[in-house]
Amino acid sequence: MSSRQRRLITALALAGTRSRTYFANLLWPDCSESQAAGSLRASLHAISHQQPGLLNPSSNPLSLDSSVAVDVNRVRRIIADIDGQEIDRAGAIHELRGADLLPDWYEDWVLFERERLNSQRLRALESLAEHYLAIADIGRALDAAGAAVEIEPLRESSHLLLLRCHLALGNSAAAMRLYHSLEERLLEEMSIAPSPRFTELLDGVLASRHARR
Repeated sequence: MSSRQRRLITALALAGTRSRTYFANLLWPDCSESQAAGSLRASLHAISHQQPGLLNPSSNPLSLDSSVAVDVNRVRRIIADIDGQEIDRAGAIHELRGADLLPDWYEDWVLFERERLNSQRLRALESLAEHYLAIADIGRALDAAGAAVEIEPLRESSHLLLLRCHLALGNSAAAMRLYHSLEERLLEEMSIAPSPRFTELLDGVLASRHARR
């Protein structure tokens, strides 16, 4: 299968049901309308012969056949159900941690979808971390917050959750190391300091511990 056909199948998987014009413009933006339509037509013809049953029989709009399982749709369903009562939250952390979308693709439309999915993954993982902190399951809270930091190493909200986890475990040394590591990275890469929420959280906890001593 050619790269042109793989690109079309990927676009169908990510975008869902769309018009022929949408996919032609998305995949061949630098071509004339007639050239793009011709390239789309040729790709559809090749896919239908090489992978029968992959495409929905409809000629317009276009979509994959409803029987085709798309991994990213499973991840989106997990994210949508993250606050539901029946979801396997521990399993969701594992799924969301490994759900990198086409990491070796650099086309603009893929980058857009990757960024959107990453934002959704981050919010879901932070929600899971908050849930586990609330019920004092600190191990799983650490797992969820750590997964969020892996996705976006400079995201302060995820680091705050990770800091709260360490403090909940009474591990102030790990909390301070986390803070100083983030402080160095933010200064080096963005020339900014962590928000005051970090020092407020650390100062309050450390002061109370010193007072108890």
